[in-house]
Amino acid sequence: MSPLKLNTNTNITDLESILNPVDVKSSVMPRWQRKAMAAASDRFIPTRQGMDFEGARHKMEGSENESEGEERTKRDSVLRAGLFANGCVDAEEGSRVLAYKQKAPAPRDGYVNNLQVLYTANHGGPGLDGPSQKRIKTARKIPCAPSRVLDAPDLLDDYYLNLTSWGANNCVAVALGPTVYVWNAASGGIQELMTLEEPEDYVCSVSWLPGEQGAGHVAVGTSTGATELWDVAASRALRRMDGHAARVGALAWNGSTLSSGSRDATIVHHDVRVRDHAVGSCVGHAQEVCGLAWSPDGTTLASGGNDNAVMLWSAAQSGVRAQAPAHAFTEHCAAVKALAWCPHDRHVLATGGGTADRCIKLWNASRGGASLNSLDTGSQVCALAWNPHEKELLSGHGYAENQLAIWKYPTMAKVKELKGHTGRVLGLCVSPDGSTVLSAGADETLRFWDCFGTPATKKSSKAKGLGGGPKANLMHLR
Repeated sequence: MSPLKLNTNTNITDLESILNPVDVKSSVMPRWQRKAMAAASDRFIPTRQGMDFEGARHKMEGSENESEGEERTKRDSVLRAGLFANGCVDAEEGSRVLAYKQKAPAPRDGYVNNLQVLYTANHGGPGLDGPSQKRIKTARKIPCAPSRVLDAPDLLDDYYLNLTSWGANNCVAVALGPTVYVWNAASGGIQELMTLEEPEDYVCSVSWLPGEQGAGHVAVGTSTGATELWDVAASRALRRMDGHAARVGALAWNGSTLSSGSRDATIVHHDVRVRDHAVGSCVGHAQEVCGLAWSPDGTTLASGGNDNAVMLWSAAQSGVRAQAPAHAFTEHCAAVKALAWCPHDRHVLATGGGTADRCIKLWNASRGGASLNSLDTGSQVCALAWNPHEKELLSGHGYAENQLAIWKYPTMAKVKELKGHTGRVLGLCVSPDGSTVLSAGADETLRFWDCFGTPATKKSSKAKGLGGGPKANLMHLR
Protein backbone atom coordinates (compact mmCIF):
# COMPACT_ATOMS: atom_id res chain seq x y z
CA MET A 1 0.00 0.00 0.00
CA SER A 2 1.12 3.48 -0.78
CA PRO A 3 1.53 5.73 2.20
CA LEU A 4 -1.02 8.59 2.89
CA LYS A 5 -0.06 11.96 1.54
CA LEU A 6 -0.78 15.20 3.55
CA ASN A 7 -2.12 18.14 1.54
CA THR A 8 -0.26 20.89 3.25
CA ASN A 9 -1.66 23.78 1.23
CA THR A 10 -5.30 22.88 1.94
CA ASN A 11 -4.79 22.45 5.67
CA ILE A 12 -3.08 25.82 6.01
CA THR A 13 -5.96 27.52 4.20
CA ASP A 14 -8.56 25.98 6.52
CA LEU A 15 -6.61 27.01 9.58
CA GLU A 16 -6.44 30.62 8.43
CA SER A 17 -10.19 30.69 7.81
CA ILE A 18 -10.83 29.45 11.34
CA LEU A 19 -8.44 31.92 12.99
CA ASN A 20 -9.55 34.90 10.87
CA PRO A 21 -13.27 34.51 10.14
CA VAL A 22 -14.74 36.96 7.67
CA ASP A 23 -18.40 36.77 8.72
CA VAL A 24 -17.90 37.37 12.47
CA LYS A 25 -18.36 41.05 13.59
CA SER A 26 -17.27 42.58 16.87
CA SER A 27 -19.97 43.65 19.36
CA VAL A 28 -18.05 46.88 20.02
CA MET A 29 -18.76 49.61 17.49
CA PRO A 30 -15.60 50.90 15.81
CA ARG A 31 -14.52 54.42 16.60
CA TRP A 32 -15.00 55.65 13.03
CA GLN A 33 -18.65 54.55 13.11
CA ARG A 34 -19.26 56.32 16.43
CA LYS A 35 -17.73 59.53 15.04
CA ALA A 36 -19.88 59.33 11.94
CA MET A 37 -23.04 58.95 13.99
CA ALA A 38 -22.08 61.83 16.27
CA ALA A 39 -21.54 64.10 13.28
CA ALA A 40 -25.08 63.41 12.05
CA SER A 41 -26.73 64.61 15.29
CA ASP A 42 -26.75 67.76 17.35
CA ARG A 43 -27.26 67.74 21.13
CA PHE A 44 -29.03 71.13 20.98
CA ILE A 45 -31.08 70.50 17.81
CA PRO A 46 -31.91 66.79 17.99
CA THR A 47 -34.89 66.83 15.60
CA ARG A 48 -33.91 67.82 12.08
CA GLN A 49 -37.04 66.53 10.41
CA GLY A 50 -38.97 69.57 11.56
CA MET A 51 -36.54 72.08 10.02
CA ASP A 52 -35.99 73.41 6.48
CA PHE A 53 -32.52 74.94 6.34
CA GLU A 54 -32.80 76.26 2.77
CA GLY A 55 -36.14 77.88 3.41
CA ALA A 56 -34.93 79.43 6.66
CA ARG A 57 -31.85 80.85 4.97
CA HIS A 58 -33.94 82.31 2.16
CA LYS A 59 -36.27 83.95 4.62
CA MET A 60 -33.46 85.50 6.70
CA GLU A 61 -31.60 86.85 3.66
CA GLY A 62 -34.73 88.02 1.89
CA SER A 63 -35.11 91.15 4.00
CA GLU A 64 -31.60 92.33 3.03
CA ASN A 65 -32.27 92.04 -0.73
CA GLU A 66 -35.63 93.86 -0.87
CA SER A 67 -34.04 97.12 -2.05
CA GLU A 68 -32.55 95.62 -5.26
CA GLY A 69 -34.16 95.68 -8.65
CA GLU A 70 -37.07 93.88 -10.22
CA GLU A 71 -34.79 91.15 -11.60
CA ARG A 72 -33.72 90.15 -8.13
CA THR A 73 -37.39 90.15 -7.05
CA LYS A 74 -38.38 87.85 -9.93
CA ARG A 75 -35.48 85.53 -9.16
CA ASP A 76 -36.50 85.36 -5.52
CA SER A 77 -40.07 84.56 -6.39
CA VAL A 78 -38.93 81.69 -8.64
CA LEU A 79 -36.59 80.40 -5.94
CA ARG A 80 -39.35 80.69 -3.38
CA ALA A 81 -41.75 78.71 -5.53
CA GLY A 82 -39.14 76.01 -5.99
CA LEU A 83 -38.33 75.73 -2.30
CA PHE A 84 -41.95 75.55 -1.19
CA ALA A 85 -43.29 73.40 -4.00
CA ASN A 86 -44.80 71.05 -1.44
CA GLY A 87 -47.93 73.15 -1.34
CA CYS A 88 -47.09 75.56 1.47
CA VAL A 89 -47.76 79.20 0.72
CA ASP A 90 -45.44 80.65 3.30
CA ALA A 91 -42.37 79.40 5.13
CA GLU A 92 -44.00 80.20 8.48
CA GLU A 93 -46.63 77.57 7.77
CA GLY A 94 -44.32 74.81 6.58
CA SER A 95 -41.31 74.84 8.83
CA ARG A 96 -39.48 76.62 11.63
CA VAL A 97 -35.98 78.01 11.79
CA LEU A 98 -35.19 75.88 14.88
CA ALA A 99 -37.18 72.81 15.87
CA TYR A 100 -36.18 71.15 19.15
CA LYS A 101 -39.04 68.67 19.16
CA GLN A 102 -42.19 67.82 17.37
CA LYS A 103 -45.42 69.26 18.77
CA ALA A 104 -47.42 66.96 21.03
CA PRO A 105 -50.70 65.77 19.60
CA ALA A 106 -53.70 67.82 20.67
CA PRO A 107 -55.91 66.16 23.35
CA ARG A 108 -59.41 65.12 22.54
CA ASP A 109 -62.32 67.40 23.34
CA GLY A 110 -63.36 67.43 26.98
CA TYR A 111 -60.13 65.84 28.28
CA VAL A 112 -59.11 66.92 31.81
CA ASN A 113 -55.70 66.11 33.31
CA ASN A 114 -56.47 64.88 36.83
CA LEU A 115 -52.89 65.30 38.00
CA GLN A 116 -52.84 68.93 36.92
CA VAL A 117 -56.14 69.61 38.71
CA LEU A 118 -54.84 67.99 41.92
CA TYR A 119 -51.60 69.95 41.81
CA THR A 120 -53.41 73.21 41.22
CA ALA A 121 -55.86 72.63 44.09
CA ASN A 122 -53.15 71.79 46.64
CA HIS A 123 -50.29 74.11 45.75
CA GLY A 124 -51.76 76.75 43.53
CA GLY A 125 -49.61 79.39 41.95
CA PRO A 126 -49.79 82.67 40.08
CA GLY A 127 -52.83 82.67 37.90
CA LEU A 128 -54.17 79.43 39.38
CA ASP A 129 -56.88 78.71 41.91
CA GLY A 130 -55.80 78.12 45.50
CA PRO A 131 -53.05 79.65 47.62
CA SER A 132 -50.03 80.99 45.78
CA GLN A 133 -47.57 79.67 48.36
CA LYS A 134 -47.35 76.95 50.97
CA ARG A 135 -48.48 77.87 54.45
CA ILE A 136 -45.65 77.99 56.96
CA LYS A 137 -46.48 77.51 60.63
CA THR A 138 -44.99 80.34 62.63
CA ALA A 139 -43.85 80.18 66.23
CA ARG A 140 -46.50 81.22 68.75
CA LYS A 141 -45.70 84.31 70.76
CA ILE A 142 -46.35 83.76 74.47
CA PRO A 143 -46.81 86.94 76.54
CA CYS A 144 -44.55 87.16 79.58
CA ALA A 145 -46.96 89.24 81.67
CA PRO A 146 -50.55 88.51 82.71
CA SER A 147 -53.30 90.23 80.75
CA ARG A 148 -55.32 90.87 83.92
CA VAL A 149 -54.86 90.73 87.68
CA LEU A 150 -57.69 90.39 90.22
CA ASP A 151 -57.26 91.04 93.90
CA ALA A 152 -58.53 88.09 95.96
CA PRO A 153 -58.33 88.89 99.68
CA ASP A 154 -58.69 86.02 102.17
CA LEU A 155 -57.76 83.39 99.58
CA LEU A 156 -56.62 80.53 101.80
CA ASP A 157 -52.99 79.49 101.42
CA ASP A 158 -53.70 75.75 101.69
CA TYR A 159 -52.06 73.31 99.30
CA TYR A 160 -54.84 70.71 99.71
CA LEU A 161 -57.78 72.92 98.63
CA ASN A 162 -59.21 73.68 95.16
CA LEU A 163 -60.63 77.19 95.36
CA THR A 164 -61.20 78.26 91.72
CA SER A 165 -63.21 76.94 88.74
CA TRP A 166 -63.92 78.40 85.28
CA GLY A 167 -67.26 77.31 83.84
CA ALA A 168 -68.62 76.96 80.32
CA ASN A 169 -70.67 80.14 80.90
CA ASN A 170 -67.36 82.10 81.02
CA CYS A 171 -67.75 82.77 84.74
CA VAL A 172 -65.13 82.13 87.42
CA ALA A 173 -66.12 80.83 90.84
CA VAL A 174 -63.69 81.79 93.61
CA ALA A 175 -63.82 80.77 97.28
CA LEU A 176 -62.53 83.46 99.64
CA GLY A 177 -62.76 82.20 103.19
CA PRO A 178 -66.43 81.40 103.94
CA THR A 179 -67.76 83.13 100.81
CA VAL A 180 -68.04 82.13 97.15
CA TYR A 181 -67.90 84.87 94.51
CA VAL A 182 -68.73 84.58 90.81
CA TRP A 183 -66.87 86.84 88.40
CA ASN A 184 -68.21 87.25 84.85
CA ALA A 185 -65.24 87.28 82.47
CA ALA A 186 -67.24 88.85 79.64
CA SER A 187 -68.81 91.76 81.53
CA GLY A 188 -66.52 92.05 84.54
CA GLY A 189 -69.47 91.84 86.95
CA ILE A 190 -69.04 90.29 90.41
CA GLN A 191 -71.72 88.36 92.31
CA GLU A 192 -71.60 87.13 95.89
CA LEU A 193 -73.16 83.68 95.66
CA MET A 194 -73.14 82.32 99.22
CA THR A 195 -71.56 82.64 102.67
CA LEU A 196 -71.33 79.98 105.35
CA GLU A 197 -73.15 80.83 108.56
CA GLU A 198 -70.63 79.67 111.17
CA PRO A 199 -67.59 81.94 111.48
CA GLU A 200 -65.13 79.05 111.80
CA ASP A 201 -66.39 77.34 108.64
CA TYR A 202 -64.79 77.92 105.24
CA VAL A 203 -65.21 76.81 101.65
CA CYS A 204 -62.71 74.13 100.58
CA SER A 205 -63.56 73.49 96.91
CA VAL A 206 -65.71 74.71 94.02
CA SER A 207 -66.51 73.11 90.64
CA TRP A 208 -68.85 74.12 87.81
CA LEU A 209 -71.19 71.57 86.29
CA PRO A 210 -69.65 70.98 82.81
CA GLY A 211 -71.42 71.63 79.54
CA GLU A 212 -73.61 74.45 78.29
CA GLN A 213 -76.79 73.05 79.84
CA GLY A 214 -75.39 72.88 83.36
CA ALA A 215 -73.28 76.01 83.12
CA GLY A 216 -75.41 77.86 85.65
CA HIS A 217 -74.82 75.37 88.52
CA VAL A 218 -71.78 75.12 90.76
CA ALA A 219 -70.85 72.59 93.45
CA VAL A 220 -69.35 73.79 96.73
CA GLY A 221 -67.40 71.66 99.21
CA THR A 222 -67.22 72.90 102.80
CA SER A 223 -65.14 72.33 105.90
CA THR A 224 -68.09 70.61 107.61
CA GLY A 225 -67.98 67.67 105.19
CA ALA A 226 -71.09 68.73 103.25
CA THR A 227 -71.33 69.29 99.50
CA GLU A 228 -73.83 71.85 98.21
CA LEU A 229 -75.23 72.44 94.72
CA TRP A 230 -76.13 76.05 93.87
CA ASP A 231 -78.13 77.71 91.10
CA VAL A 232 -76.09 80.81 90.25
CA ALA A 233 -78.78 82.69 88.32
CA ALA A 234 -81.29 82.31 91.17
CA SER A 235 -78.62 82.59 93.93
CA ARG A 236 -80.11 79.70 95.87
CA ALA A 237 -79.00 76.27 97.07
CA LEU A 238 -80.65 73.39 95.23
CA ARG A 239 -79.57 70.66 97.61
CA ARG A 240 -77.13 69.70 100.37
CA MET A 241 -75.37 66.33 100.17
CA ASP A 242 -73.63 64.68 103.10
CA GLY A 243 -71.41 61.63 103.13
CA HIS A 244 -68.08 62.75 104.59
CA ALA A 245 -66.84 63.08 108.15
CA ALA A 246 -64.28 65.81 107.35
CA ARG A 247 -63.75 68.69 104.94
CA VAL A 248 -64.29 68.21 101.19
CA GLY A 249 -61.21 69.53 99.41
CA ALA A 250 -61.65 68.07 95.90
CA LEU A 251 -64.59 67.87 93.47
CA ALA A 252 -64.92 66.38 89.96
CA TRP A 253 -67.93 65.98 87.64
CA ASN A 254 -68.70 63.06 85.33
CA GLY A 255 -71.97 63.90 83.64
CA SER A 256 -74.58 64.25 86.38
CA THR A 257 -72.41 62.42 88.92
CA LEU A 258 -70.33 64.50 91.33
CA SER A 259 -67.31 62.85 92.97
CA SER A 260 -66.04 64.40 96.21
CA GLY A 261 -62.73 63.75 97.97
CA SER A 262 -62.33 64.38 101.67
CA ARG A 263 -59.88 64.52 104.52
CA ASP A 264 -61.48 61.30 105.78
CA ALA A 265 -59.56 59.56 102.93
CA THR A 266 -62.71 58.50 101.04
CA ILE A 267 -64.31 59.41 97.74
CA VAL A 268 -68.10 59.56 97.44
CA HIS A 269 -70.08 59.56 94.15
CA HIS A 270 -73.22 61.74 94.26
CA ASP A 271 -75.94 61.43 91.62
CA VAL A 272 -77.53 64.88 91.82
CA ARG A 273 -80.66 63.73 89.97
CA VAL A 274 -81.94 61.28 92.58
CA ARG A 275 -82.99 61.62 96.18
CA ASP A 276 -80.51 59.08 97.56
CA HIS A 277 -77.55 60.88 96.05
CA ALA A 278 -74.71 58.70 97.45
CA VAL A 279 -74.57 55.96 94.82
CA GLY A 280 -71.05 54.69 95.53
CA SER A 281 -67.76 55.26 97.35
CA CYS A 282 -64.05 54.57 96.88
CA VAL A 283 -61.75 53.41 99.67
CA GLY A 284 -58.01 53.11 99.19
CA HIS A 285 -56.18 56.24 100.31
CA ALA A 286 -54.64 56.35 103.76
CA GLN A 287 -54.78 60.15 104.13
CA GLU A 288 -56.64 63.16 102.77
CA VAL A 289 -57.77 63.09 99.14
CA CYS A 290 -56.69 66.44 97.66
CA GLY A 291 -56.98 65.89 93.89
CA LEU A 292 -59.67 64.41 91.62
CA ALA A 293 -59.97 64.29 87.83
CA TRP A 294 -62.24 62.27 85.52
CA SER A 295 -60.85 61.18 82.16
CA PRO A 296 -62.34 62.94 79.09
CA ASP A 297 -64.21 59.77 78.07
CA GLY A 298 -65.63 59.38 81.59
CA THR A 299 -64.32 55.85 82.12
CA THR A 300 -61.63 56.44 84.74
CA LEU A 301 -61.33 58.60 87.85
CA ALA A 302 -57.85 59.63 88.99
CA SER A 303 -57.27 60.63 92.60
CA GLY A 304 -54.26 62.00 94.46
CA GLY A 305 -53.75 62.03 98.19
CA ASN A 306 -51.56 63.19 101.02
CA ASP A 307 -50.32 59.58 101.27
CA ASN A 308 -48.17 60.22 98.14
CA ALA A 309 -50.34 57.85 96.10
CA VAL A 310 -52.16 58.19 92.79
CA MET A 311 -55.09 55.82 92.25
CA LEU A 312 -57.27 54.98 89.26
CA TRP A 313 -60.92 53.98 89.71
CA SER A 314 -63.17 52.42 87.08
CA ALA A 315 -66.46 54.14 86.27
CA ALA A 316 -68.02 50.72 85.69
CA GLN A 317 -67.88 50.14 89.45
CA SER A 318 -68.84 53.64 90.57
CA GLY A 319 -72.06 52.26 92.05
CA VAL A 320 -70.18 49.85 94.32
CA ARG A 321 -69.82 50.62 98.01
CA ALA A 322 -66.18 50.70 99.18
CA GLN A 323 -64.81 50.26 95.67
CA ALA A 324 -61.14 49.21 95.46
CA PRO A 325 -58.76 51.01 93.07
CA ALA A 326 -57.98 49.47 89.70
CA HIS A 327 -54.37 50.74 89.84
CA ALA A 328 -52.24 52.50 92.45
CA PHE A 329 -49.01 54.40 91.83
CA THR A 330 -46.66 55.08 94.71
CA GLU A 331 -43.65 56.54 92.88
CA HIS A 332 -44.21 60.09 94.18
CA CYS A 333 -42.39 61.11 97.36
CA ALA A 334 -44.86 63.80 98.49
CA ALA A 335 -48.57 64.62 98.39
CA VAL A 336 -50.15 64.57 94.94
CA LYS A 337 -52.73 67.27 94.28
CA ALA A 338 -51.99 68.16 90.63
CA LEU A 339 -53.83 65.84 88.21
CA ALA A 340 -54.63 66.42 84.53
CA TRP A 341 -55.74 64.09 81.71
CA CYS A 342 -54.18 64.73 78.30
CA PRO A 343 -56.70 65.88 75.65
CA HIS A 344 -54.41 64.69 72.84
CA ASP A 345 -53.77 61.12 74.11
CA ARG A 346 -56.87 59.90 75.89
CA HIS A 347 -55.12 57.43 78.21
CA VAL A 348 -52.26 59.70 79.35
CA LEU A 349 -52.42 61.16 82.86
CA ALA A 350 -50.07 63.84 84.22
CA THR A 351 -49.44 64.07 87.97
CA GLY A 352 -47.36 66.44 90.07
CA GLY A 353 -45.81 65.95 93.51
CA GLY A 354 -45.31 68.30 96.44
CA THR A 355 -42.24 69.88 98.00
CA ALA A 356 -40.36 66.67 98.78
CA ASP A 357 -41.03 65.25 95.30
CA ARG A 358 -41.06 68.17 92.82
CA CYS A 359 -41.68 65.80 89.88
CA ILE A 360 -44.14 65.71 87.00
CA LYS A 361 -44.90 62.15 85.93
CA LEU A 362 -46.78 60.87 82.88
CA TRP A 363 -48.71 57.59 83.04
CA ASN A 364 -50.44 55.39 80.48
CA ALA A 365 -53.68 54.39 82.16
CA SER A 366 -54.58 51.86 79.44
CA ARG A 367 -51.52 49.65 80.02
CA GLY A 368 -51.75 49.00 83.71
CA GLY A 369 -50.44 52.43 84.57
CA ALA A 370 -47.08 52.22 82.80
CA SER A 371 -44.77 55.16 83.52
CA LEU A 372 -44.07 57.19 80.37
CA ASN A 373 -41.87 59.98 81.68
CA SER A 374 -40.68 61.65 84.87
CA LEU A 375 -39.30 65.17 85.18
CA ASP A 376 -37.77 66.88 88.21
CA THR A 377 -39.00 70.48 88.02
CA GLY A 378 -36.96 71.74 90.98
CA SER A 379 -39.92 73.07 92.98
CA GLN A 380 -43.28 72.07 94.42
CA VAL A 381 -45.87 71.17 91.74
CA CYS A 382 -49.22 72.61 92.86
CA ALA A 383 -51.34 72.41 89.69
CA LEU A 384 -51.34 71.14 86.10
CA ALA A 385 -53.34 72.12 83.00
CA TRP A 386 -53.12 70.93 79.38
CA ASN A 387 -53.15 73.22 76.35
CA PRO A 388 -56.17 72.09 74.26
CA HIS A 389 -54.69 73.59 71.05
CA GLU A 390 -51.06 72.48 71.25
CA LYS A 391 -49.29 69.48 72.77
CA GLU A 392 -48.18 71.42 75.83
CA LEU A 393 -48.53 71.05 79.58
CA LEU A 394 -48.67 73.99 82.01
CA SER A 395 -47.53 73.58 85.61
CA GLY A 396 -47.90 75.90 88.61
CA HIS A 397 -45.13 75.88 91.22
CA GLY A 398 -44.28 77.00 94.73
CA TYR A 399 -41.09 78.06 96.45
CA ALA A 400 -38.72 79.51 95.41
CA GLU A 401 -39.83 81.30 92.21
CA ASN A 402 -43.62 80.65 92.33
CA GLN A 403 -43.61 80.42 88.54
CA LEU A 404 -45.71 78.86 85.81
CA ALA A 405 -43.86 76.64 83.33
CA ILE A 406 -44.91 75.43 79.87
CA TRP A 407 -43.57 72.01 78.80
CA LYS A 408 -43.62 70.46 75.33
CA TYR A 409 -45.32 67.06 75.23
CA PRO A 410 -44.09 64.32 75.04
CA THR A 411 -40.43 65.38 75.26
CA MET A 412 -41.15 67.56 78.34
CA ALA A 413 -38.73 70.21 77.11
CA LYS A 414 -39.34 73.57 78.74
CA VAL A 415 -40.94 76.10 76.40
CA LYS A 416 -41.31 79.14 78.64
CA GLU A 417 -41.58 80.33 82.23
CA LEU A 418 -44.19 82.86 83.40
CA LYS A 419 -43.39 84.80 86.54
CA GLY A 420 -45.44 87.32 88.51
CA HIS A 421 -46.79 85.65 91.64
CA THR A 422 -45.04 86.47 94.91
CA GLY A 423 -46.58 83.43 96.61
CA ARG A 424 -46.95 79.85 95.48
CA VAL A 425 -49.45 79.01 92.73
CA LEU A 426 -52.35 77.20 94.41
CA GLY A 427 -54.48 76.34 91.37
CA LEU A 428 -54.95 76.59 87.60
CA CYS A 429 -58.07 76.60 85.45
CA VAL A 430 -58.56 77.13 81.71
CA SER A 431 -61.09 79.37 79.96
CA PRO A 432 -63.90 77.77 77.90
CA ASP A 433 -62.20 78.68 74.61
CA GLY A 434 -58.89 77.23 75.82
CA SER A 435 -56.86 80.40 75.24
CA THR A 436 -56.49 81.85 78.74
CA VAL A 437 -55.31 80.32 82.01
CA LEU A 438 -56.24 81.60 85.46
CA SER A 439 -53.69 81.10 88.25
CA ALA A 440 -54.63 81.56 91.89
CA GLY A 441 -51.71 82.45 94.12
CA ALA A 442 -50.98 82.54 97.82
CA ASP A 443 -50.25 86.25 97.31
CA GLU A 444 -54.07 86.66 97.19
CA THR A 445 -54.19 87.49 93.49
CA LEU A 446 -55.78 85.89 90.44
CA ARG A 447 -53.72 86.32 87.28
CA PHE A 448 -54.90 85.68 83.72
CA TRP A 449 -52.32 84.49 81.19
CA ASP A 450 -52.94 84.37 77.42
CA CYS A 451 -50.39 81.59 77.06
CA PHE A 452 -52.32 78.87 75.21
CA GLY A 453 -53.11 80.83 72.05
CA THR A 454 -56.36 80.88 70.14
CA PRO A 455 -57.48 78.70 67.20
CA ALA A 456 -57.56 80.47 63.84
CA THR A 457 -61.36 80.24 63.69
CA LYS A 458 -61.75 81.93 67.07
CA LYS A 459 -59.25 84.76 66.88
CA SER A 460 -61.97 87.26 66.15
CA SER A 461 -63.70 86.56 69.48
CA LYS A 462 -60.55 86.69 71.59
CA ALA A 463 -60.85 90.37 72.34
CA LYS A 464 -64.19 89.98 74.06
CA GLY A 465 -63.25 86.92 76.12
CA LEU A 466 -62.33 88.78 79.30
CA GLY A 467 -63.84 92.17 78.62
CA GLY A 468 -63.22 95.31 80.58
CA GLY A 469 -60.43 96.79 78.47
CA PRO A 470 -57.04 98.05 79.65
CA LYS A 471 -58.43 99.91 82.65
CA ALA A 472 -59.76 96.65 84.12
CA ASN A 473 -56.36 94.95 84.37
CA LEU A 474 -56.40 95.33 88.16
CA MET A 475 -59.71 94.68 89.93
CA HIS A 476 -60.97 93.68 93.35
CA LEU A 477 -63.41 90.82 93.86
CA ARG A 478 -64.88 92.60 96.85
